[in-house]
Amino acid sequence: MQQSWDADARIPGSRTSVAESNEVQLIGLIAGGDRRALEVLYRNYFPRLVRFLDRMTRNAALIEEIVNDTMFTVWQKASSFNHSCKVSTWIFAIAYRKALKGIRSLDEPLESDFEEACLDDTQNEPEQDVMYKQLQANVEQALSVLPMEQRAVVNLTYYHGMAYGEIAEIMDCPVNTVKTRMFHARRRLKILLSYQAEDGE
Repeated sequence: MQQSWDADARIPGSRTSVAESNEVQLIGLIAGGDRRALEVLYRNYFPRLVRFLDRMTRNAALIEEIVNDTMFTVWQKASSFNHSCKVSTWIFAIAYRKALKGIRSLDEPLESDFEEACLDDTQNEPEQDVMYKQLQANVEQALSVLPMEQRAVVNLTYYHGMAYGEIAEIMDCPVNTVKTRMFHARRRLKILLSYQAEDGE
């Protein structure tokens, strides 16, 4: 009888712990060569990794390549997962390292279609929606100017809800380094967004 792996399964305990327990079981199945388990994990992580990598790489083609490489590594290395961290931390750490490698191999400038997509088809929308999307575009533009390490810290903190300790594991650095990067990122973002506000007046 085949088990169904549903992250929202009604099992006693918090949703986070249930989801983590399910992911640990999926990793165990993947380690045993279960391709269906890999497909489930891939579907669960694809949107999260895409959001993370878009803000890091600004390159759609590279994002797809990194996601696929990350999940292939998960397939190959599932048996080496030692439960010293959460599954999500392990997977994001793999994606982060592959993103670093991918970005260094690029010859062309990094670009993103976020602003264009964000402001597209807004002519017939209420003014509030247009203003919100403009704010999103301004924030994304400011983020793109940050050094990649700072951008990754902001990304993982605010868009993925990760604590500094988990981010330190992903980025393989001390927690104090993560805090320092966040401090400088916030200060730089504040300056950049204030410039954008002045330009918009």
